[in-house]
Amino acid sequence: MLYISTRGQTRPHTFTEAVEAGLAADGGLFLPEKLPCLQDRLPAWAALGYAELAAEFLSLFGPEISREEWGTLTAEAYRRFDSPDVAPLRKLDDRTYVLELWHGPTLAFKDFALQLLGLLYKRQVRLTGKRLAVLGATSGDTGSAAIHGCMGQEGIQIFILYPNGRVAPLQERQMACTGADNVFAMPVPGTFDDAQRVVKDCFGDAAFVQEVNLSAVNSINIARVLAQCVYYVWAWLRLPEQARATAEFVVPTGNFGNVLAGWLCQQMGMKCGGFRVATNQNDILHRFFTSGDYQQGEVKPSHAPSMDIQAASNFERYLYYMLKGDQGRVREVMQCMKRSERVTFPRTDSTFRSSRMGDDEIPGVIARVWNEHGYVIDPHTACAFTDMAADRVSVVLSTASPAKFPEVVQAATGSEPLHPTLEALKSKPLQTHPQEASDSAVKAFIRAKQ
Repeated sequence: MLYISTRGQTRPHTFTEAVEAGLAADGGLFLPEKLPCLQDRLPAWAALGYAELAAEFLSLFGPEISREEWGTLTAEAYRRFDSPDVAPLRKLDDRTYVLELWHGPTLAFKDFALQLLGLLYKRQVRLTGKRLAVLGATSGDTGSAAIHGCMGQEGIQIFILYPNGRVAPLQERQMACTGADNVFAMPVPGTFDDAQRVVKDCFGDAAFVQEVNLSAVNSINIARVLAQCVYYVWAWLRLPEQARATAEFVVPTGNFGNVLAGWLCQQMGMKCGGFRVATNQNDILHRFFTSGDYQQGEVKPSHAPSMDIQAASNFERYLYYMLKGDQGRVREVMQCMKRSERVTFPRTDSTFRSSRMGDDEIPGVIARVWNEHGYVIDPHTACAFTDMAADRVSVVLSTASPAKFPEVVQAATGSEPLHPTLEALKSKPLQTHPQEASDSAVKAFIRAKQ
């Protein structure tokens, strides 16, 4: 199994090389050269626990790591989740299931990939003897999950950029109150897209990447997308058998990585009814899937801050498939997008539909789900509870614990959601390293910490 760049100007990489590099040298994103077929494997996988399923799935994509070692890695990655199912599937009614993806250490779906990615980095440092500088940008949950996957690990330093004042207070505390010497939480002015641009510019400097042994922790890293594929297969295998072929996965998303993971499973033979991309008021993906137009707009702060994005990084991977692997065309389109130009595509993929929820609607939806089902959801998950399919089962991906967003949830339900790990953070001092939103400032800071 080799990995190619969406832009076609980087040599094929092994899984380990692609994970270590994160971003391809030509600025593109890595994808498997060929997707395996899962269809014949699915029946046997139904009896596996979550960590075992993850090991079986990932061994198809990283064959240079033995099946036994994958088993050790995934068992360790999911050991700290507080549910025995790791990703429990809750039935709300006959047509609605919720896949709870927030039972990991930082109470968000990013833990599924980043607990594992931290262990892959640790393995890489052990095998090569080289220190690793891990760099990422976050709109909220990625940063804390990445930090908790890497903190305290010898030979690894992690640098996380985030938009100052635009992440939830508890999300910031999860990043900036660890007390770990190898963790650097770095607020920058502007939006998530500004932070992500700085990260990509840093990776665009090949000499700097080599100098500090830089690796990407964002969803641009292929290991993250592959790790997220596992919970789609897990949920699909736990649905009633008669519902699987038509079930629709409803995915709150801003960066497109979460829903892309499910779509890749479908391409590999997991037959389902499709996917609904659920956006907040920063609705670039909704606009694309309804009109075919992709054009960045202004980012508006919202109750669902992890989705406050107008430059969906993982869209490039879907673009590669949409353009039938034409890497030259991918390069042209990505240049247009970088210039914030409007790009229009024919709507040929009926697998996707989309929805949008404004900030004024989110509290009412949280209240409605609580009143109808006695079930509490966070503001991101709330964005999924609209335009529900009437003729099939819907599987809503619940991406974060409601305890991470206590103000909005309390206003909607009358009760403050609490979690002991978050309560413990409230008395700890913040340790942040503010930076300018420029690659020169960030590179200088990373060099100073080497």
